[in-house]
Amino acid sequence: MIRFWTALAVALPVAAAASQDIADQYPQSELYSKPVEVIPHVFSAIGATAPPTYENSGHNNNLSFIVTDEGVVVINAGASSRLAAALHDEIKAVTDQPVVLVINENGQGHAMLGNGYWRDLGIDVLAHVDAVTETRENADVILQRMEGYNRDKAEGSRVEDANLTFEERYDVTLGGVKIEVLYMGPAHDPGDLQVWLPDWDMLIAGDLAFHERMPPIFPHTCTSCWIETWETQLEPLNPTYVIPGHGHPTNLAQVRRYTRDYLIDLRGKIRAHIDEGGDLAGAYYVDQSAWSHLDTFEELATRNAGQVFEEMEWE
Repeated sequence: MIRFWTALAVALPVAAAASQDIADQYPQSELYSKPVEVIPHVFSAIGATAPPTYENSGHNNNLSFIVTDEGVVVINAGASSRLAAALHDEIKAVTDQPVVLVINENGQGHAMLGNGYWRDLGIDVLAHVDAVTETRENADVILQRMEGYNRDKAEGSRVEDANLTFEERYDVTLGGVKIEVLYMGPAHDPGDLQVWLPDWDMLIAGDLAFHERMPPIFPHTCTSCWIETWETQLEPLNPTYVIPGHGHPTNLAQVRRYTRDYLIDLRGKIRAHIDEGGDLAGAYYVDQSAWSHLDTFEELATRNAGQVFEEMEWE
């Protein structure tokens, strides 16, 4: 298993390279990349920063796990049963401890379509109540979208709800390790949650935080809420180490730059555009060139601008 934490401690302020052109980094596995040990006992298989494709098997988010003396906690079930099984193989190569809990960071397919694999093993799956509502309302679309790009790799996958839910927080202690599962507030997607390891100063931030790729803004995303959640809930934690929902593990300054600062910049551009009498068509062309180095810029920049215009038009 690759050990990443020594280099991380030395080079946290530096963004690791990411590109949609990088080929599968772990071709012998369904996983896009082999898990790395970010800090002692906390591992993450870093997903592609590109959209989900057959080539990356839908592994375009971070699949993390925490190893304790009383079991393993997994964060994100994976985009399919096959991807979940591949992650499980990697866990078994690291430890003889069983997986005792799987956490869905939200209701998106790549967070929860592997639930069926874990539930068939009798393992509890935890999600925020809003994430479960999201998957129940959009189950067919979520599954069909994955089947569309994953084709034969989708075999055996199904929509399986988490069997455990919470509203504000869910605390677990395993092998003396305190694991706080938090709902900090509305952000990128309904039911976005975070996993805080206070004794290790590590935040597994889920889609509250992005790094190296542009955050997507959906019709249901409240960007003003996202910024407020960041500033009032995440910042006071002041974690030393952050595993974002997308992109390599880094520190708070980096994810702040590529998440909160991006949202503030885009909202400022859209506010100026609206104040000048601009319309939706013109909003697509506000200047986002400062962020053009981020992966998925081409796919998301104009769409994000349109979504933020529609959100802010009547603010």
